[in-house]
Formats: sequence, C-alpha cells, structure tokens
Amino acid sequence: MSVDRIHQLRQELHRHNYNYYVKNEPEISDRDFDMLMKELEELERIHPEEYDPNSPTQRVGSDIIEGFVQAPHVYPMLSLANTYSIDDVDAWFRRVDEGLMGQDVTVVGEMKFDGSGISLIYEHGRLVRAVTRGDGEKGDVVTDNIRTIRSIPLQLQGSGWPEFFEIRGEIVLPWAEFDRINAEREAAGEPLFANPRNAASGTLKLLNSAEVARRGLDAYLYYLLGENLPFDNHYDNMKAAESWGFRVSKAMTRLHTIEEVDEYIRHWDTARKELPVATDGLVFKVNSLRQQLNLGFTAKSPRWAVAYKFAAERALTRLRFVSFDVGRMGIITPVANLEPVLLSGTIVKRASLHNDDIVQALDIHEGDMLYVEKGGEIIPKITGVDTGARVPGAAKVTFVSHCPACGTPLVRVEGEAAWVCPNKEGCVPQIVGRIEHFVGRRMMNIDGIGEETAAALFRHGFVRNVADLYELTPVELMQIEGFAAKSAQRVVDGIAASREVPFERVVYALSIPYVGETTAKKVARAAGSMSHLQEMPVEQLEAIEDVGPRIARTIADFFADEQNRTMVARLAAAGVQMEVAASNLAEPLSDTLAGKTFVISGVFARHSRDEYKSMIERHGGKNSGSISKKTDFVLAGENMGPTKLEKAQKLGVAIIDEDKFLKMLENNCVNIS
Repeated sequence: MSVDRIHQLRQELHRHNYNYYVKNEPEISDRDFDMLMKELEELERIHPEEYDPNSPTQRVGSDIIEGFVQAPHVYPMLSLANTYSIDDVDAWFRRVDEGLMGQDVTVVGEMKFDGSGISLIYEHGRLVRAVTRGDGEKGDVVTDNIRTIRSIPLQLQGSGWPEFFEIRGEIVLPWAEFDRINAEREAAGEPLFANPRNAASGTLKLLNSAEVARRGLDAYLYYLLGENLPFDNHYDNMKAAESWGFRVSKAMTRLHTIEEVDEYIRHWDTARKELPVATDGLVFKVNSLRQQLNLGFTAKSPRWAVAYKFAAERALTRLRFVSFDVGRMGIITPVANLEPVLLSGTIVKRASLHNDDIVQALDIHEGDMLYVEKGGEIIPKITGVDTGARVPGAAKVTFVSHCPACGTPLVRVEGEAAWVCPNKEGCVPQIVGRIEHFVGRRMMNIDGIGEETAAALFRHGFVRNVADLYELTPVELMQIEGFAAKSAQRVVDGIAASREVPFERVVYALSIPYVGETTAKKVARAAGSMSHLQEMPVEQLEAIEDVGPRIARTIADFFADEQNRTMVARLAAAGVQMEVAASNLAEPLSDTLAGKTFVISGVFARHSRDEYKSMIERHGGKNSGSISKKTDFVLAGENMGPTKLEKAQKLGVAIIDEDKFLKMLENNCVNIS
C-alpha cells in the first residue's frame, strides 16, 4: 500500500508542479503542497528501494556532484544566422520563398530568450539526460541541475509523446530572481552578475545542485526533434509539447506574409519590455518540417530559420552629479547620479562610471546629457555624451584626490585604473564593508547583520574589526535600534555557529585583496592551515593554481600586516576553523606527476576538465591557468585555444591528448615518447 501511495503522490505532485510553475494555475495551497511533499519524503525514506531520480523530492538538489562529463548531441546544435534589421528579415523571407519555388509558406515567430541553451532527452516519458550547447557537437551533462528547475517536467503528462525524443530550449533567470541574487551578492561584497544570461549560464555549471535549486532558474522550450514526432510541422509539435508539460512561449505565432512578420517585430520590440525574463531578439522558422528539409543547411546554420536581434535600448538623460563610493577594499568608484529615466522596464537613477580613465575618456561635464544603455545588460552603463546639449562653460568632471569618507589622499594602483584609499584601518566604509562581507552567506553565514547593522555595530564601538564579532553579547546588540532579546540572541547564536564554517570560507571572509571565493578555496587547500598560509613566501603562493604574482603579493602583504595577524590570532582563539578539514583533502594516489605543471585547454570526451585537474593534483602534479616557461605539459582537448597552442609551440611545451595523459597515469611514467 505504501509503495502504491508513493507512485500516487509522485504523479499528483508532478501535476501540481506543472499547474503552478508552467500554467500559473495552482489547484492547491502551498501548505497542502508541502504536506504532500513531506508525506512523499517520509515514504521514500521508509522505502529506499523505491528511489527514483525523477521524483519530485529530488528537485531540491544535492551538494555532492563530482563534476561534469561531456556527451555528444544526438543532433548537432547549430547557431542561427543573425539579422539586425527588418529589411534583413524580409530578405530572408524572400529567399525562403524562392527556395521553395512558390509553395505556400508559413513562418513561426518566437521570442529569442536570453539565457543558456539546453538539450533535453526523454525516453518513455521521463527525463534521462540534459546537455548544454557546448561546442554544438557535444556539451556538459547537467541533468542533476536541470532536475531542480520546476518548470521542466521530469515525468510527462498527457499522451502521444514519442518513446524517444529531444527537446531544446533556453534556461533563463527571471528578472525578479536576478535582482534578488544580485542583491545578495552585493551584500556579500561579491561581484554582480552583469545580466541574467551570464547568471543562468554560470548557475548551470555549479557543482552544487542545491545552490542551483535556490537560484530560481526557469526554462522555455522551443524545438522538438525525433524520428516519430506527432505532427509534420513545428507549431503543432510545440503545442503538443506544451500539453505534455513543457513551458512554451505564448508569443509563438504563425505568420503568413512579410507584412505579418514586420508587424510581429514592431509589436515585440516594445512588448518584450513587459516580459518577466530577458530577451534579445526574435526567431523565425519555416513551419513545415518537409520544407525545412528541402531548404537544408549552410555550413553553420539552417536556411529555414533566422534570428532577429533587438537593438540595445538607449536613453538620454541629464547628469545631476557624480558621487564617489568607497568599497571595502578602498577602491573609489565614480557613480553618475541621473535624472530618473525608464530603461528596459526599470527606472534608472544611477550608473557606475567604473574608474577615472572612463570618466576622462567620456569627457563628462557637469549637467551633461548622457546616453544610458542596457541592451542585454541589467547593470546600466554610460555609453556617450550629447555634447551638442552641453551648457556653455560647464566645468569638466574631475576625479577626487582625497577619500570622500575619511579625507586621506588617494593612491593609484600600479598598472591599473583604480584609485584607492590606503587608510584601511580608519576609513569607515572600508571597515563596515569588511564586516558586512565577513558575515555574508557564502562567507561565515551569520544571519541578521546587514549593511545598516554592520554600520551601527561600528558606530556604537562594539565591532572595530571582524574578530570583535565573537565577543558580542545580546545586551550590546539590544542597544541597536530594531533588536529585541530574541533577535539579538539569534545573531549571537549565528556567530557561535560560524565557528564550524570550513577554513576555505574563512579565508574568503577575510577580505584579502583580489582573493575571491574560488581563489580562496584553492589557496586554503594548498596551504592546509592558517599558520602555514601566513608564512608562505610569494614564490610558493605563485605556484598555487590561478594565483599569479599580483595575488601572491597581496596575500603576503596581508599577512605581513601586524594588525591582520592579530585579528587572525583572535579569530583562532575564538574557535574559528584554521585548517582544512581532512574530509576536504582528496587522498593522493601517486607521485607520478610530482614536479610537473600542466595547463588544460579544450573540450574532452572521456573526463571533464575538473576531473582532469583533480587527477593531476592527486598524482602529485600542479595545475596552472596560463602557459609559461614553467609549464611541462599542455593537456589539449578539441578546440584548444589558438593563442595557447601558438604559445606552447613557441616555448617548446609538450602538447598531449587525453589518451597519452591517461597512459602516463596507467604506466606511472611521464615519458611520452
């Protein structure tokens, strides 16, 4: 009976997922849905033999994905020819008409979603594999991550689907989710995603499917392939796919004349701004599958389809003033404060000018009319100045010479465009920024301390550097507006729990210049402990993968500062993790590659790049991101970058394929002759 109930619950929850995430017509409350999910989770716990990777309970994701392998596409994923004007689309339509020699032609117009392409394989109505576009011939298998996207059916509903088929689409990140994630990243002091496309693509490649589930990806499907499709035309096939549970864009429309195509473009050039996801154009496809076959392909793209790209949206608005923000690393960022202007569905009031060089290149004067552009970017940027509208005699905008927060003279970073305030221990925005970064979710994960609370803790004198956090009491916190006994205790409990945060995240939390999350993990694992890291010379730091001379120097300088060493000592005394957990260190397998440095380039068939990096390290070798005289081997897959190939040949570095590399390990010998 319990097993029957498991199958019943799975079917019911799949249906409710479809109603909620695809049709937007929920039949039950969130609470009722959660109760059904909990019942299924409990029954699956009791009956582990009934495990199913496509169960609704598996959508939460897991944090133990080992890395991606590549798989060939059943059908190559070709690019579409791009056009940028209505005239170009009209010319394509005429070529299609000529190529079909007067046959009646129906074209399907669709949105071109700005995300990451995906190929989904279904067998017997169940999702079995998801592969990224990759190089068009093969891509990364990301099935576990795709299973977390609730608008993608794991088990099809209805009937009439082929026993085997492929459906393609675009993985997108809705604007609302994009804004939420960027707000979190900003609070954590992490670089913002430039646009939803980058965010969606990066999320798909995360090795933690639980984090993928949290990101809130969505999907639109637009192309069905297979040997036994239900209809002989694209439009009806996609309507059938919609009935099986796939999200298909409501913008998909059949068009019969050039005039209808032109009107479709004009309509969506404006209407797209109201959509919940980013788009960068439209796609037009010949509807008949027989006509598609007759038209065929060029070397790079199908003749029966074309993409129309929207022009980047641009607005002209007046500069009110330029302000200068101070970041936690002391970098001064000029910001154009603008008269509010509507752009891509949002009101834009501020746009970063990035650095002094850009300010000078744009030649901005006070009160200028500035061109603001988004295009596919969510972060607005200034792209030009309407000099014809400039007020005569308007003063040129100049970069500040002293820190706007503490008055310290700025210094220019050698070889860079950035001006920096060197007063790291006395400049309030830097101190508060480092506190805010330290407590962030991906760092020490101390909930309840945001920007305002971090500033208040400093203002009250409770926290002058991050080590002071571990001496905070509920009584002190209750002196800050908004804190009651319960919320204050929750923060103190969160601080106590952060003592268990892994050493890799502790290194990231310290705000060492140029050391981001990935670099911090590599540095921490290479050093093994804080005591070792503090004493590592620059040369040894440089040997760590992705740590070049600049990063190595900043790490050494950070730990050479006595105040930083004192802070780290206090963190250690407070019980913060100061060494890599044994479980995070992969067991070495041999010393076959000891003393050898590898650079990996290209796409591989037998293992992923991350797997090869792990093999190199576990057999005693080192990975490097760039080719130099110190490089011993380049492990080259298909589509190796031409620049790397040329440099390797110039330096006489041995280039090996994956078969030779695996033979090295098999024979315990680096001799490749």
